Amino acid sequence: MANFAKSNVPKFTIDVYQNEYLPEAAVEVNAIVTVTSTGGGTTGGRPLPATDGTAATGGDGEGAPHAAVVIMVDCSGSMDYPPTKMRGARQATEAAIDTLRDGVAFAVVAGTHKAVEVYPGEGGLAVASPSTRAEAREALRRLTASGGTAIGTWLRLAQRLLAASPAAIRHGILLTDGRNEHEEPARLREALDACADTFTCDARGVGTDWEVKEVTSIASALLGTADIVAEPEGLTADFTAMMEKAMGKEVGDVSLRLWTPQGAEIQYVKQVAPAMEDLTGRRVESPPRSGDYPTGSWGDESRDYHVCVRVPAAQVGHEMLAARVALVIRDPSNPSGPPATTLGQGLIRAVWTDDLVASTRINQQVAHYTGQAELADAIQEGLQLRKDGDEAGATAKLGRAVQLAHSSGNDETAKLLAKVVDVEDAAAGTVRLKAKVTEADEMTLETRSTKTVRVKK
Repeated sequence: MANFAKSNVPKFTIDVYQNEYLPEAAVEVNAIVTVTSTGGGTTGGRPLPATDGTAATGGDGEGAPHAAVVIMVDCSGSMDYPPTKMRGARQATEAAIDTLRDGVAFAVVAGTHKAVEVYPGEGGLAVASPSTRAEAREALRRLTASGGTAIGTWLRLAQRLLAASPAAIRHGILLTDGRNEHEEPARLREALDACADTFTCDARGVGTDWEVKEVTSIASALLGTADIVAEPEGLTADFTAMMEKAMGKEVGDVSLRLWTPQGAEIQYVKQVAPAMEDLTGRRVESPPRSGDYPTGSWGDESRDYHVCVRVPAAQVGHEMLAARVALVIRDPSNPSGPPATTLGQGLIRAVWTDDLVASTRINQQVAHYTGQAELADAIQEGLQLRKDGDEAGATAKLGRAVQLAHSSGNDETAKLLAKVVDVEDAAAGTVRLKAKVTEADEMTLETRSTKTVRVKK
C-alpha cells in the first residue's frame, strides 16, 4: 500500500449522538457515531499523468497510481440467454472503462468456472490512457459466453492483480447472472476471507437467476455495495455510476478504533447508514484496550455507526468515559511500520442519575436506527416466510415493515414493499400479500432491504 501524506487526507469529523444518562445499575450505553469526510486533496479527485500502455506494478515512487480497479465480468454460458445479457455486460464494462481517470491502474477479468485476465492479459494492470482504453474495448468485443460459474476463482485473480499494486484505493466490480454452482460454498468463503484486506468490491446481479444472499455476502465481506440490475439495458448506467463513485474515493483502509476503560467492553458495532452492515465480528485488536473495525475507502461522504458498550453498574452521581471513538489509517502492508494516523475523535459518556425523565429519554438517532435495523430484519424474515408458504407470518412481518418504513420516512423501501403487498393502512401496518409478485420485484426488495434513511430533521 502506498504511503500517504497527511495533508492529502480528507478532513474527517466525528459527531456522537447519545443519551448519556442512565438509571442506577444500568450497564448498557448506546450511541450513534456520525463520521463525515470532506475536502480530500489526493489524486482520487483529479487525473494522474497518463502513461500509455505501461504496467502499473511499480513501487511508491513518482507516478504510482492512486487507484486500481479490476472489473470481473460473468462470461458463463447462461450469459447468452438471452444474448442481450452478454451484450449489455460488454457495453457496461466499456462505459466503466471510459469513466476511468487517466493514470488509474485497471484490468478486466472474464469469469466462468475459471478466471482469465482478458486485459491487459500479462498478469499485471494497465494504466488508463486513451490508447489503453481503446485496447481494452477491443479486447471486450472478443468476449463470448460459455462454461460454468466459480466466483471464488474470479476474486482470487482480482486479489493477485490488486495486491501487486501500490495504489491507495483498490477496488473491484463484479457482475454475475447466476449461482455459484461450480465450486463448493467453502471455496467462495475462503476467497472472500483472503480478499478482505486487499480490496473493496461492488457486486451486481443481472436478471433474476442469481442468489441474493450470495451476491450480498460478497459485497458485505468486501465492504462494497450490492444491487440488482433486472434488465441488461440498465447495466451501462449502473456500471458508470459505480465507477464514478470509485473514482471519487480519496483514502483507503480506514478503521473505526474504539477504546474502552477497564471493566467496559464493546457489545457491537454496526454501520447503520447508508446501509446496514454488522462490523462486530471484524474487530482487530489494537492494544492497549482498543479494537479496530474496518470501514473501507472514503471520498466526500458521511456514514453513521451504532456503537453499544457494556459498562460496570454504578451508583447515582457516578460519571465515566464509556468509550473513545477514533478514525485511524494505517499501512496494512507494513504492520510493523509507523503508528496509525488519527483522523478524528469522539467520546461516548455514561452518567448515572435518579432523574427518571433524563434516564428514560431515548436519543432520537438511536431510536431511528434501531427501527431501521428492525425494518431490514422484518423484510428479510417476511420474504422468507412467504417463500415457505406461511402467509400469516409473512403478512405480519411485511406489515410491520410497511409500518416502520412509513414512520421513518423510508420512502424508497415503502415503494418496494408496495410491489409485494397491498397496503391498506401504512401507519397501522395493515397489508395483504399480493397474489402475484414478479421475481424481479421480490429480489429487488430483498437486495435493497438493508438500505436506510437518516433521521428526519
